[in-house]
Amino acid sequence: MKAKKYLIVPLIFLLTVIFISCTKDSVSPEDITEQKATDYSIAGHWLNIPASTDKNVDVFYLYPTAWARTDTSKPYICEVDNPMMLKYSNLAFARQATAFETIGNVYAPYFRQVDAAYCFSLSVAEQEKLVAGIPTLDATAAFDYYIKNYNNGRPFILAGHSQGSNVLLYLLSGYMKEHPDVYSRMIAAYVIGYSVTQKFLANNTHLKFAEGADDTGVIISFNTQSPDVQAGANVLVLDGALVINPITWTRDETLVTADKNLGSLILNPDGSIAQGIPEPVMNYADAQVDKVKGAVICSTADVDKLAPGNAVLVKGVFHSFDYPFYYYNIRENAENRTKKFLGK
Repeated sequence: MKAKKYLIVPLIFLLTVIFISCTKDSVSPEDITEQKATDYSIAGHWLNIPASTDKNVDVFYLYPTAWARTDTSKPYICEVDNPMMLKYSNLAFARQATAFETIGNVYAPYFRQVDAAYCFSLSVAEQEKLVAGIPTLDATAAFDYYIKNYNNGRPFILAGHSQGSNVLLYLLSGYMKEHPDVYSRMIAAYVIGYSVTQKFLANNTHLKFAEGADDTGVIISFNTQSPDVQAGANVLVLDGALVINPITWTRDETLVTADKNLGSLILNPDGSIAQGIPEPVMNYADAQVDKVKGAVICSTADVDKLAPGNAVLVKGVFHSFDYPFYYYNIRENAENRTKKFLGK
């Protein structure tokens, strides 16, 4: 029971930072026709570039929303060197991207982001237009620079969370369609914390959703919430969202108990890893696919401490814990898919 106590240290401070500005203002989504992408030949525009490329696989990671406006009169898209974003993107990297460090050389660019509270005050169509603008402009430029200057033809995994995953969908639907030679080297795309819908796949027939634990060239996606969150209440879950169980990596609705979980992650209140080293907490998070709700249901986590709700997310949405709850399962699954892709 002692291990559980450590896991349930809340990310309330982090969620407060990300959703601190929740007032809808009258600014319209900006036109990016005159915008230039961030220059990714500058090393300071990368959160992480591996010191060595000793692994034969790469990982390209996009972090979740890592900043928020404290004043709604300010721009709703941050600069690439925004201090808040630099801080919280590094914390996100530590609790998410490190899951893949046993598999590949992890590359992670800094990219300009939309203020989450402003974004969620818009219609879904307006949200998509906004994220498809400057955040996707930067991420696409970063990925293209990575492919041309760092990748050297290696197979790769895409990984993201929240806004980072939303941006990855544009990379998958745009860049990958235009560069099938690059797409053929994609082991899998972990598009976690945002919705991959049936409509999205119907509109992008070159893409496919994962059906099992070791298929490759596929998209993996889920959003985690408690049983009490009603269908349609989670703003991150769109109509027709597809979901996979992050313990068994199957899409059926069988309850998978917490003792089958390979380990959750210990976190500090600010979202950093406790003691600076990933350490598994056993028997904490169960998982069950709910196809009607389009989400993974976790019934064993402490809702009051981990997901009390805020101005954007209703009580019971375990958004910040999509990776930490299933950290070691994600690691093993990425290893399995990589071995399958490489024919090992």
